[in-house]
Amino acid sequence: MGREFPLPAETRVFVVANQKGGVGKTTTTVNVAAGLALYGARILVIDLDPQGNASTALGIDHSEGTPGVYEAVIEGESLGKLLQPCAEHPGIMVIPATIDLAGAEIELVSIVARESRLKRALDAHLAETEAAGEKYDYVFIDCPPSLGLLTVNALTAAREVLVPIQSEYYALEGLSQLLRHIDMVKSHLNPGLDVSTILLTMYDARTKLAGEVAAEVRGHFRDAVLRTAVPRSVRISEAPSHGQTVLAYDPASAGALSYLEASREIAMRNNT
Repeated sequence: MGREFPLPAETRVFVVANQKGGVGKTTTTVNVAAGLALYGARILVIDLDPQGNASTALGIDHSEGTPGVYEAVIEGESLGKLLQPCAEHPGIMVIPATIDLAGAEIELVSIVARESRLKRALDAHLAETEAAGEKYDYVFIDCPPSLGLLTVNALTAAREVLVPIQSEYYALEGLSQLLRHIDMVKSHLNPGLDVSTILLTMYDARTKLAGEVAAEVRGHFRDAVLRTAVPRSVRISEAPSHGQTVLAYDPASAGALSYLEASREIAMRNNT
């Protein structure tokens, strides 16, 4: 694989969030995780979207009744009992999402400290794995396309926010709402949360609009924006239907190479 990525001294916990659907949250989660795993990083992927698309893309069973993140958030189950290994990418462990999670938003309303359920479970698991000498280098939490209690749980548990932004005008409209939501979580629940990484997705260099959106995003977020932009790619869209990431499905494709480069950038920056 060429030169190695540096591994962080402490576990970096990312929430991949954007309340707008179809911007590439799940695709970004699984492919950045796969890119980092290729270079020897130990990764935990938490699928917090009831649709379970991240679980599908990583080849993880998430049929109804499969123990997963619902049991952790609602029933207080230990994360260590819910892990499934990703066969395609050694080094990635997954906590799947099942359809049971669809009702979790309602069930959380009446639970004490409802915003911190995932944080408590994750902190305990990270402490256990570190004590056992099996520390994760990265944790990625894939959020549903909403700003409900599941997303609040993810933002409370994380230390960094990775925001995929589609290179289209409408993508910018919802961004201010997301940032206000993140600021509220920082104020009341997680003061250390940092919007550290912005990734432009579905980028079409042939259109003027994509360039304008990219310029506006880079002008506003500056160093948080990765230099790599992920292009529109049929291969990226096809990969999940085969239960694979694009790095496994077609590693030589433009989409795979761009996600690999994005992984490298993430590894090289903010490396504590």
